[in-house]
Amino acid sequence: MTTTIALVDDDRNILTSVTIALEAEGFRVRTYMDGASALKALTDKPADLAVLDIKMPRMDGMELLRKLRQETDMPVIFLTSKDEEIDEVLGLKMGADDYIGKPFSQRLLIERIRAVLRRYEAVGERASGSGEAPNNEDAVIERGKLLLDTNRHLVKWDGVTVNLTVTEFLILEALALHPGHVKSRDQLMDAAYSDDIYVDDRTIDSHIKRLRKKFRNKDKSFTAIETLYGVGYRFSDSDDGA
Repeated sequence: MTTTIALVDDDRNILTSVTIALEAEGFRVRTYMDGASALKALTDKPADLAVLDIKMPRMDGMELLRKLRQETDMPVIFLTSKDEEIDEVLGLKMGADDYIGKPFSQRLLIERIRAVLRRYEAVGERASGSGEAPNNEDAVIERGKLLLDTNRHLVKWDGVTVNLTVTEFLILEALALHPGHVKSRDQLMDAAYSDDIYVDDRTIDSHIKRLRKKFRNKDKSFTAIETLYGVGYRFSDSDDGA
């Protein structure tokens, strides 16, 4: 089945050139010139992955991502300008899977798209049982109030479902597999990203903050993901996970 990429940017030249490059790689491309039209179309029919520019008329990329995350966990890559460093951090906090700065090479964008799709598809294959799955004792991870089912990409906290993006799921899984053990940012990068993707410490920190926010929306007392400053993160091995 052909993979569909949604490309949202108000620059017609970018839409045209990137569409040609993606179609040459075998992707199907849907294009939109503003966030409002993209929101309606992607809510009705999500793509396999969306590439969103941040600065757009009618609805910017940040607002579009916020509204999309209310409906779907579709992978999202942000396009940002060099002066939008803060926007990159906010985008990751809101649930973007990756970002790439403008100006960018089409080859780099295609590599990033393929890397995010591989992460997404690996989780999907495990959920369907068609890919390499963890051994039976690790397929369902229970740590205090946390239940993490790697085969179904299902996360619950104290019986309540918590919806995570693929990147967030992989980071949480890496922490929960070995409660009490400290994971460095580099180790979490390795767990969540493929070797051909470079992300800095700030990216992992942003994902951790978003994970905590999602759990605290379900339980205000959530403190199970602990920070060891200058070292990394660990999942609490206390009985109640709080």
